[in-house]
Amino acid sequence: MKSFLSIQDVSNLPALLKDALEIKKNPHLYAKLGQQKSMCLIFLNPSLRTRLSAQKAAFNLGLSTAVLDVGSQGWQLEFGDGIIMDSDKAEHIKEAAAVIGSYFDVVAIRAFAKLEDRNEDYSEQVMESFKKYCPVPIINMESGTGHPLQAFADLITIEENKMVAKPKVVLTWAPHPKPLPQAVANSFCRWIQAANFDLTITHPKGYELVDEAVGKATVVYNQQNALDGADFVYAKNWSSYTNYGKVLSKDPDWMVTQEKMNLTNQGKFMHCLPVRRNVIVEDAVLDSDQSLVIPQATNRVISMQTVLKNILEEMKK
Repeated sequence: MKSFLSIQDVSNLPALLKDALEIKKNPHLYAKLGQQKSMCLIFLNPSLRTRLSAQKAAFNLGLSTAVLDVGSQGWQLEFGDGIIMDSDKAEHIKEAAAVIGSYFDVVAIRAFAKLEDRNEDYSEQVMESFKKYCPVPIINMESGTGHPLQAFADLITIEENKMVAKPKVVLTWAPHPKPLPQAVANSFCRWIQAANFDLTITHPKGYELVDEAVGKATVVYNQQNALDGADFVYAKNWSSYTNYGKVLSKDPDWMVTQEKMNLTNQGKFMHCLPVRRNVIVEDAVLDSDQSLVIPQATNRVISMQTVLKNILEEMKK
């Protein structure tokens, strides 16, 4: 693995998953792999799990890290070509990415969608610019359209908790007071289908995801029908893709409740966190034995560590 931007950078998903489960059993198995190597974590947006899990994963591999919060700790970056830079952006990505890449062996970036211009967000300008101008491997810690480290952690969690070879996994939209990106949902759909699990997506009309992410998944507009017999229920809000970035509904009837979980096949509840209690999901579900949100979060260390391990091994070839 040379870089990690999406599921497309994974050549052998079963092997990567096997790697992750091995690392989970012995997190310090490759403790010397990253010695005398360093990674820069670049945040254009806030984080809790992503930042800490990346640092912990690097520590487990003997890899040193530095964190840059663009905006509060660095110059505002310009990404456009041919721009007259006479506004608030003092540094162009061409120089910034090249310099950062000259200091570090791996660079990881987190940059949310702005939810203003769909074409701009889905062009993945930030990640593509780092890919073009940074001379070292890069890792996507969430971009405008995807969150592959989260999706990989989700897949690890399902693999650890599934009771059947091909579980029914339901991704359900849930209400939220403000517009959120489609990144987590997009990546979750792609990774679950790549693992050959049975995926059902349920949401109100108007919240359809991009066709490439939906793939061959079953789309159901009645949430209770979708949840029938589910082995895993993943709740997540996202804003509209067609009416881009807009909140079309805050319908509280889409909140995941214990009554709805009773429709499942003793299903497990999942969410990437942070989660708004009694908006996305009620306390009774989140605090129950059905909830996997903490194991999911714990597996964020494992997903990053597995990706880093594969990148570092490729660098040694």
